[in-house]
Amino acid sequence: MHDSELDTFVLQTWGEKFSSMLKSIGVDSKSKQIGTDDVEKSDYFSRYFSQTPRMVTNKGCIDVENSNIDVIQIIQKG
Repeated sequence: MHDSELDTFVLQTWGEKFSSMLKSIGVDSKSKQIGTDDVEKSDYFSRYFSQTPRMVTNKGCIDVENSNIDVIQIIQKG
């Protein structure tokens, strides 16, 4: 490694990464543990249309405070 690089890396979940990005623009939020919200228990996409992906990975949820948005779900499709 170069002298300007840090020797330690902070491991973060996707929810923690997005929560810190939202904090940098002034939005209060906190990440939730994967699989703990009711939003994560239902299907992500309809299976009736041909362009919807079959493989969807849940990456977690974020609770947004002081907003009309309650929960943001992070998913990966492909």
